[in-house]
Amino acid sequence: MFPNWFHILAALAICLGFLSAVVIFVDVLRHPQHMAIMNVVWPVTALFGTIPLVLAYFAYGRLTSRGATMEEKSRGEQMPGKTKTPFPVMVGKGALHCGSGCMIGDVIAEWLAFATPAIAVALGWQTLFREKMFAVWILDFIFAFALGIVFQYFAIAPMRGLSLGDGLKAALKADTLSLIAWQVGMYGAMAVLQLLVFPTAFGIKAEVNSLEFWFAMQVAMICGFATSYPVNWYLISAGIKEKM
Repeated sequence: MFPNWFHILAALAICLGFLSAVVIFVDVLRHPQHMAIMNVVWPVTALFGTIPLVLAYFAYGRLTSRGATMEEKSRGEQMPGKTKTPFPVMVGKGALHCGSGCMIGDVIAEWLAFATPAIAVALGWQTLFREKMFAVWILDFIFAFALGIVFQYFAIAPMRGLSLGDGLKAALKADTLSLIAWQVGMYGAMAVLQLLVFPTAFGIKAEVNSLEFWFAMQVAMICGFATSYPVNWYLISAGIKEKM
């Protein structure tokens, strides 16, 4: 078993994530984002971003609310989200946009594989992989990739006025590298924690139905943000991905 102090730490971190998500969720209900998909991105990523994410939202997310945008447009001015947001923050928002799809996809995949182990077996557990985690990563990637493309489509297509086909092509071009970079960081962190840190420090691995597992996932998502950030810098600088 994990020691009580670590169990309490994990519980506090997860509670802080949920509280942060609720704070942002309530605020976006009152101040919806101009880009509708960001109404999902901000609270979802607060689950692992916690207080820093809340601070970032109120500092820069509010600038891209529908009300703030319409007010500036009525004055004939540019969107405040683009004129008052530093480029490094725009890159961070782009990475979070990608990460939100990864977050939702990973949560669905992990619980699905936990509830139905036959899925992990079908994906190579006990044949190709000794570790169930590696087989589940395949499912994680499938869900994360699908949701990431959907999220990116609803960011790009409305802004560029693209058809469904063209919008999906643009979404694939904009999100594929970013999503792969995010998953590399997330997978790497989970592998280190589950195969090295937890067994060495506590003698066990964290199961999906434990607070410790989802605390590890919070850490892993932050690592995913770190590995995805430079890729998003390139994609946005090159005009492949929209500024947010």
